[in-house]
Amino acid sequence: MNISVLGCGRWGSCIAWYLDKIGNSVYSWGLTDAADFQQLKNEHKNEYLSYSPEMTVTDDLKAAIEHGDIIIISISSQNLRNFLQRVNKYPLDGKIFVLCMKGIEQTSGKRLTEVFEEYIDTDKTPVAVWVGPGHPQDYVKGIPNCMVIDSKNETVKKNLVDLFNSELIRFYIGNDLIGTEVGAASKNVVGLAAGMLDGLGYTSLKGALMARGTREISRLIGAMGGNEMSAYGLCHLGDYEATLFSRWSHNRMYGEMFVKGESFEKLAEGVYTTDALLKLGKQYGVELPIASAVKEVLSRNRSPKDILAGLFLRSIKSEFEN
Repeated sequence: MNISVLGCGRWGSCIAWYLDKIGNSVYSWGLTDAADFQQLKNEHKNEYLSYSPEMTVTDDLKAAIEHGDIIIISISSQNLRNFLQRVNKYPLDGKIFVLCMKGIEQTSGKRLTEVFEEYIDTDKTPVAVWVGPGHPQDYVKGIPNCMVIDSKNETVKKNLVDLFNSELIRFYIGNDLIGTEVGAASKNVVGLAAGMLDGLGYTSLKGALMARGTREISRLIGAMGGNEMSAYGLCHLGDYEATLFSRWSHNRMYGEMFVKGESFEKLAEGVYTTDALLKLGKQYGVELPIASAVKEVLSRNRSPKDILAGLFLRSIKSEFEN
């Protein structure tokens, strides 16, 4: 297949590398002035991986869109709306888009496919999401993992799973687009909380965080009309190892360094998703204690130790209550 990957950061470059590896014709697109793009253009490699000589690296958006029968977007989720205003100027009918990013729009609380549908007719140009656990640093070493593809379009998601499956990544078909998107985005907020616990020396509380985080998000998914059980799948709980424990996790590292008073310069989507989750919690009447605690820590209202200790050591409740 002819595939274009729009965005060449850590994940975008890994996706392009993977899709080339399994036999597709791949264009890797990036912004002209971006350091990530310049390195790939000049050296055909970055700090994570090396592109094959057959891959095309370009900053020509028109050429990338024309090339791709399947177009994957892997950029910061908060930039998707502005980016789609550029993309929808080109002929798109018959193409398939895949959003490979985990986030909820901070200002509106909208899922990313909802933002996509505001700009592009999904009857003519279907959209899917690609989420799940894993880090580029592991994939390039040949360490396998499992991921999920979901869409409102049954045929599209089944065909994408068949096309993208390999021994390196086993894909599953998602059956709950709301749950898949919200679960994937919200695990980054739980990842921030995990890093904060690590930074405070409260790592032993990460088990409680995992149990409570999954239940908290399952309630939100259910209130939004999704399947509560989605929170226990690969989009959320199945991604906890990569997000709450891995040294490669940007969100976990951001949380750890934040409570230590240090700065982390790389993208941590959970910072923006925290605001979006709280917006959704208010809209759907769902209490989100973990997201609220993370927001309070990020706002520097009180001591992080007091906030996080209070989250787990507050008044006695049943185990399955928030």
